[in-house]
Amino acid sequence: MVETPGSQSSLHRANLERVIRAVRMAGSLTQAEIARTTGLSAATVSNIVRELKEGGTVEVTPTSAGGRRARAVALSADAGIVVGVDFGHSHLRVAVGNLAHKVLAEDAEPIDVDASSAEGFDRAERLVRRLVSESGISPGKIIGIGLGVPGPIDIGTGVLGSTAILPGWAGAHPRDEMAARTGVPVYVDNDANLGALGERVWGAGQGADDLAYIKVASGVGAGLVINGQIYRGPGGTAGEIGHITLDESGPVCRCGNRGCLETFTAARYVLPLLHSSHGTGLTMARVVRLAGEGDPGCRRVIADIGRHIGSGVASLCNLLNPSRVVLGGDLAEAGDLVLDPVRDSVARYSIPSAARQLRVSPGELGSRAEVLGALALVLNEMGEATLLDAAASFAA
Repeated sequence: MVETPGSQSSLHRANLERVIRAVRMAGSLTQAEIARTTGLSAATVSNIVRELKEGGTVEVTPTSAGGRRARAVALSADAGIVVGVDFGHSHLRVAVGNLAHKVLAEDAEPIDVDASSAEGFDRAERLVRRLVSESGISPGKIIGIGLGVPGPIDIGTGVLGSTAILPGWAGAHPRDEMAARTGVPVYVDNDANLGALGERVWGAGQGADDLAYIKVASGVGAGLVINGQIYRGPGGTAGEIGHITLDESGPVCRCGNRGCLETFTAARYVLPLLHSSHGTGLTMARVVRLAGEGDPGCRRVIADIGRHIGSGVASLCNLLNPSRVVLGGDLAEAGDLVLDPVRDSVARYSIPSAARQLRVSPGELGSRAEVLGALALVLNEMGEATLLDAAASFAA
């Protein structure tokens, strides 16, 4: 039967997808919470949940809410498997999860930053297959792969742009390459956006519909969530706060401009400041540890980084007015040593009303933020219709 707009069958399908969307975003909800989130009546939600359960799309388990018995609804563990792959500056991390936001397997290994994209994908493919096999999962149950790369992705073409972090990858087609190797849909995004997704679903950004995830490593980027959705901009380069100009006479940045935020905060620029006193083998993680132990030089560098990041965050506050900013990467381990200077700069440079509404927090997921965000990316991008169809095919 052909579904016409406004028909009972099309309305019913829309309600099914609305319920799945609510559960997918939250991981698990009671039926009362689904009704509040979707605006559907309790009776309609009850009927839809029963239908989805019978079709194998959701699982229902007893729970309690407000001291009363309730039923928690989550996407079925048998409705499909998603995979997250994160290529970092010096690592490859892979996670396997189900649709109920449960991580089933996870592992990481070092990767040569100068390796070719072909070698990187060879290793990613092997690691994915190993983890899926060790989990006892049929490869046929994989319904999507999320892929994170530390560089800009052209939204229209899917091509990885020029990046100083993975120079051998410029011009690569990560989505097409991984899809050809695995035969499943692949969704690609940059590491900052995935960090924002990961922290929003599993970490310090839970409950925030407007947030910025700031990652400071070899470069500086921000993942932006607006109204609950990642904002990428028309060309996919939104969130490049590392190239806000702080000093027109400052150091030359890799982008060609002078005095970008990145030149005052990224590891490649700030670690040399400590070489004369601490040697050349420093990493940002070690600087953070030494600062926590009271080393005055490292504490000063961390504080300066925090003040500069705060200037960039203040600009975000004035433009986008987020309710939360999450600081990720190694710097998050510095706690208030870096967060207090961030907050001081925000209070000084942003509109007072925006500063009052902002909460600045350390990330909770550490180095796992991006790979968990890759899992969340699949759930976000594949859509409710795909989940319904996948569950139906596995249940058949």
